Amino acid sequence: MGFLRRVHDATLGHKVHSCKIRKALNVEPLARKGRSQPRWLGYVSRMPQQRLARGVLLAKPTGKRLRCRPRTRWSDYISDLAWPSFGVEPTELYEIADSREVFRVLLGLVLPGSPQRKNA
Repeated sequence: MGFLRRVHDATLGHKVHSCKIRKALNVEPLARKGRSQPRWLGYVSRMPQQRLARGVLLAKPTGKRLRCRPRTRWSDYISDLAWPSFGVEPTELYEIADSREVFRVLLGLVLPGSPQRKNA
């Protein structure tokens, strides 16, 4: 967005919304987060239990979150993504992600930009 703001000659002080700058420059927003996060779920869910990333994914933190707007945890993001995008419950999504072939097909159906395996 910083580059687009410089091209549009608008600083943050001008208080111009990012969507208006994108519209004026005829640029589509990047949807990378929507593709890469589910793929990362597949990688992490197939990791051994001893790996730190897998442990963090399955961890249930104790204590209270901040009183103000709490930060979204990665597991919360995946839970919010599971039903609308994939049509499955979050707990079932972790089980489906354990099978590489099934999860790849699911990603290919839901996220058209995700890479597919090429038959060699």
